[in-house]
Amino acid sequence: MTRPSSPITSHVLDTALGRPAHGLAVRLDALDGAGTWQTLADRVTSEDGRVTDLLPAAPLAPRTYRLTFATGAYFAGSGRPTFYPRVEVVFDVTAAAAAAGEHFHVPLLVSPFGYSTYRGS
Repeated sequence: MTRPSSPITSHVLDTALGRPAHGLAVRLDALDGAGTWQTLADRVTSEDGRVTDLLPAAPLAPRTYRLTFATGAYFAGSGRPTFYPRVEVVFDVTAAAAAAGEHFHVPLLVSPFGYSTYRGS
């Protein structure tokens, strides 16, 4: 598998079904100097639950980022109730990580009543 060009990517797995979460909306925001979130991208997960095109291939600015996953709409689409209408994952890109051109892969394991995330590779 080739490395995606976007410096931030995600992969969402529906652990209740044991398969990728296809068609789940994902938004990427960044916190500006005034403490306001600015939307950088809105995407939907692919057939294999991935979002690989959030940003163009370029080094990230060191700042705080947020991925928002629209889990409520995703589960409602299949007639399943959920406790979490959305999942927000907030993470920092340090100056050292930005200067090194590091890639940030943020997987989400989700079910109607729980979720887990981690920094992947």
